Amino acid sequence: MSSRIALAGLLLVATVCAAFTHINIFEKMFHPYGSPSFGSPASAAVDPDDKVLAVTLGHDARAYPIRTMGYHHIVNDTVNGVPIAVTYCTLCHTGLVWNRMLDGRLLHFRLAGINNGNALLRDEETSSIWQQSTGEAIYGPLKGKQLQLVRSNELSFGLWKQEQPHGQVLRSNSLYASEYDPKDWEKHVEKTRTVVDTAKSGIGPHELMWGITTAGGSKAYPVQAILATKLIQDHVGKVPILLLVGPDGTSVRTFETRVEGGNTDLTFATGPHDGTMTDAETGSTWNFQGCAVEGTLSGRCLKEIDAHKDYWFDWMNHHPDSTVFKS
Repeated sequence: MSSRIALAGLLLVATVCAAFTHINIFEKMFHPYGSPSFGSPASAAVDPDDKVLAVTLGHDARAYPIRTMGYHHIVNDTVNGVPIAVTYCTLCHTGLVWNRMLDGRLLHFRLAGINNGNALLRDEETSSIWQQSTGEAIYGPLKGKQLQLVRSNELSFGLWKQEQPHGQVLRSNSLYASEYDPKDWEKHVEKTRTVVDTAKSGIGPHELMWGITTAGGSKAYPVQAILATKLIQDHVGKVPILLLVGPDGTSVRTFETRVEGGNTDLTFATGPHDGTMTDAETGSTWNFQGCAVEGTLSGRCLKEIDAHKDYWFDWMNHHPDSTVFKS
């Protein structure tokens, strides 16, 4: 891990053009997972406290262990008939899932390189280059095109397993399992040099943020502040939102503060049990999935909002007008 991180750090200063050569040195460092294989949660060799990138489409739920994804970076998959690209960039701590259908064309993605500390993707069909953090094509025939984001959650495996006991888990590829990231991979990454200067912001480049973007703007929340308070109620633009920490004490979800289909904003406080909350208006109890399980609103759910983790340098680079939550 340390040698690969050091090498990746040196490559951060390389120009984007280096990623466009016919010989992809990045795929020699991080081999692609060509034919992903899945197993049951019970048989998965994943520690309960390890994080997974979780995707649920219809009745199909899949978990992609981040220590596996941190090596392969991309898994082209299909879930409930939806072709998706599951992506993870450990250098910027971003796990994002993109729909592989664009204007009626099915795309297949590969790792292409690094740009300002964030992974670049290349589609096999047109050789266009895409920014992992934004899903935008920045070079090639499809330059300016935008992939559609597919909602995902970064959860501890133990929590995901409780929520989705019949889901599927990405198996490690035995050919490269010895190269997968160690449990303390974040400590190694935080030592890498970044090319994005965050000094004027007063925030360290590797401050881990929870980033939210709505039609009204973007806002970054220090992850440590979220974990310490368990629940934050705020606005991003004009959208009233809340951030809730799960019963594992490490997973986070984001919701609008109104019941789906309703027009009344609710006021929440942490509940009597970890990962639950109660609303002041009806006294109903809500779980970590954003659904009321007791009280007047039992059976009703909040609308979940797309959000993801990101190191500050990467979030600031792609969201220069973002505000920052002050606890």
